[in-house]
Amino acid sequence: QVQLVESGGGLVQVGGSLRVSCVASGRTFSSYAMGWFRQAPGKEREFVAAITRNGGSTNYAVAVKGRFTISRDNAKNTVYLQMNSLKAEDTAVYYCAADATRPYYSTSSSYEYDYWGQGTQVTVSS
Repeated sequence: QVQLVESGGGLVQVGGSLRVSCVASGRTFSSYAMGWFRQAPGKEREFVAAITRNGGSTNYAVAVKGRFTISRDNAKNTVYLQMNSLKAEDTAVYYCAADATRPYYSTSSSYEYDYWGQGTQVTVSS
């Protein structure tokens, strides 16, 4: 069992930057692939980015590629999502998730993730 806690959300203007973080409990963080998803009001949860257990491979949604960067620090049990050039349509609750069974894959399917955080709100104002 692992617990995930996101932080760093907030209000930012269009074109601005924000970094959200997710801290995992337990000693096995480096065994998990990690992902970020988001859900806007009235919409389904969607994939944002993912990273393999050692950070060697990443995967991004088309909508954020070139603007967002996922990274991890296994010594700190933390995964980050750096968001630049933010748009109003990036407004959503951002969730981190852990994939315990496919650590060498950076999958975009939410069904493959085993553990989820509670989310952090990101609001981009125009």
